[in-house]
Amino acid sequence: MGRAFEYRRAAKEKRWDKMSKLFPKLGKAITMAAKEGGSDPEMNASLRTAIKNAKAQNMPKDNIDAAIKRATAKDAESFIEMNYEGKGPHGVLVFVECATDNPTRTIANVKSYFNKAGGSIVPNGSLEFMFNRKAVFEFDKPEGLDLEELELELIDAGLEDIEENDSRVYLYGDYTSFGSMSSALEEKGIDVEKSSLQRIPTSPVDFSEEQLIDIEKMLDKIEDDDDIQQVFTNIA
Repeated sequence: MGRAFEYRRAAKEKRWDKMSKLFPKLGKAITMAAKEGGSDPEMNASLRTAIKNAKAQNMPKDNIDAAIKRATAKDAESFIEMNYEGKGPHGVLVFVECATDNPTRTIANVKSYFNKAGGSIVPNGSLEFMFNRKAVFEFDKPEGLDLEELELELIDAGLEDIEENDSRVYLYGDYTSFGSMSSALEEKGIDVEKSSLQRIPTSPVDFSEEQLIDIEKMLDKIEDDDDIQQVFTNIA
């Protein structure tokens, strides 16, 4: 996948290792899922997924329970999901997904991150065709698992592609297949460690290491913001 990909992956892993920032984002996802579909994970697939993702990042059970309780509290905050699109240094395309209780604050912050980096926000919808929205599932390959057989069994559930990298399995499907794929994997007894809806660039671009340094500076600012849930780029 090239040095640019390795640089980007290493940098992102380093950033998301900041537990002080990661746990609040995971907690917000849990609270939103619980508020929308109820606090029982057995009856709420979205909450079940959010909890599983939090556990995969070693989020303590007390934090998870507290996030669920916040959804049913009388003074529970109402979060609005919003997306912003922009162009950053060296023409990198950036798609920002947010969950905020103050849209005015969030858009002002996001605009400032782009402006200070020499980039700009573009009208929503401008970059939609540059990304494919996919349901992505990750897990360590269980001993004896036949990936070709698994692929055939999951096609009806919406599976489009399957990859293996160092015994790590990645499954991809259209975002509308998230629920059906989740159910199919549960029925097969496969312990999915992480699942999410991601925006994958249709035309990834290779950037030099020097360019990536400039890009990463801006992405660091964006991803450190508590209102930002996920950030996607067209970096190869």
